[in-house]
Amino acid sequence: MKKIFIYTLTTALVWSVAGCQKLSDFGNTNYNQAAISTPIIGALLTNAELSVANYAGSQLEAINGGQYSQYFAETQYPAVSLYALPQYNFTGEYSTQLYDLQSIINAGTSKNTSNVALILQQYIFWHITDSWGDVPYSQALKGLAYPQPAYDAQQNIYKGMLSALTSAVSSFDGSAISGDIFYNGNVASWKKMANTLRMLISLQLSKKMPTSTDYAATQFNAALNDVGGSIVTNADNMKVVYPGGTYKDPFFSLYDGRTDYAESKTMTDLLSSLNDTRATIYGGAFNDPNNVTGGTISSNVGIPPGGDRTSTVAFTTANPSFALVLRADQRTPTSPLFVLTAGESLLARAHAAAIGWTTESAATLYASGVTQAFAQWGLTVPTSYISSAPVFADIIKQRYLASYPDGFMGWDIYRLTSTTRDGTAGSGSAFTQNPLNLKPGTGGAGKPIVSRFTYSASEYTTNTASVNAAIALISGGDKQDSRVWWDQ
Repeated sequence: MKKIFIYTLTTALVWSVAGCQKLSDFGNTNYNQAAISTPIIGALLTNAELSVANYAGSQLEAINGGQYSQYFAETQYPAVSLYALPQYNFTGEYSTQLYDLQSIINAGTSKNTSNVALILQQYIFWHITDSWGDVPYSQALKGLAYPQPAYDAQQNIYKGMLSALTSAVSSFDGSAISGDIFYNGNVASWKKMANTLRMLISLQLSKKMPTSTDYAATQFNAALNDVGGSIVTNADNMKVVYPGGTYKDPFFSLYDGRTDYAESKTMTDLLSSLNDTRATIYGGAFNDPNNVTGGTISSNVGIPPGGDRTSTVAFTTANPSFALVLRADQRTPTSPLFVLTAGESLLARAHAAAIGWTTESAATLYASGVTQAFAQWGLTVPTSYISSAPVFADIIKQRYLASYPDGFMGWDIYRLTSTTRDGTAGSGSAFTQNPLNLKPGTGGAGKPIVSRFTYSASEYTTNTASVNAAIALISGGDKQDSRVWWDQ
């Protein structure tokens, strides 16, 4: 974001300095008539959607979130899983995918394409604000008008995201959508996706706004009851099917030359305790001879999270069939990457029903959500797997399992339903007492599981006033154990 501003300001300065020497008119000299002077909207959208897909795959928020939620464990160089300082820079996300999406909106060539861009922006902003807390939102992406944008309070960002999504859903028209690799320009599918996103975002406020009359619940119900519908079958899933070649599935790329991440023992133990057949899909054996070419050997041997290098390497050496993330035939160069799914949507609705936000049947939605989550991977739910009377912990565990391997979603679900970060039960509502029971590994030297990323050093030097104003409002300061607003 600020790099663009800096470059713009530098260019302006060069021309102002040179202005003391009158420039001659050189006409078309050095003008490349073959150059593109206006953006190709379809190409911008395709590129932005590929970047958006990474938020469910290899984006920082997903990879680190997967370790904090214990979907993943590091295999040889433990750092994130030892809760090293997560001081990261979000400006690249503003200057690339968010900026490209804003360029689409600014061009205004198609109302529907602009609506899609607006929806995708909110998806990205959701990941950024839930990872850092207060971040630039209302003054972001406005060019030189705000070269050092203020940080918005997270509660205002949430209201802004929900307002933008609501506006987009209600204003689709008959114009074409070019470059759409998620839904091939299908407006009905985009409405379902946006309404599902509205429900997920609203539900993330349920710790802060728990009652059925609060803003969050009313927003959830508005999305639930929207005539556009929501994602209820796997045919509606938001996903990318990669063509291979230059554009490969991110989980294939994760193991194309390196093996830094594996499935966590927390995940494999949970699957084993439930006799969950998704274990055959969620983990692929490290010693599968066809690990990069679509092998089919499963593994349910997860790596204990939070171990130091010595203990982790000792474990992988002693267990050469330890589980990588996804079986190899589920992470080929042309495998689909799921971003939002029917299982996630239906189980979120079960969650909302269980806390009294809606009059829907939590048990019915739970059963439907679990069924869709299995079917997403080509599996049938085992007999007697689905409880006819699920308790709240059952719903949360299934939300957690259905979102794998999207680490951001796992981290969000964990933080929302846990009042502590040290594995203890905590206190307060029955709905926020750590039903996932995640415990920090021994190598973390007693550190609690990370609650947020901290602001990068570059923010302190290039946007000093704004970041300091934001830090002054954080309970506990700019620390990884401080909590974002909805988590307090």
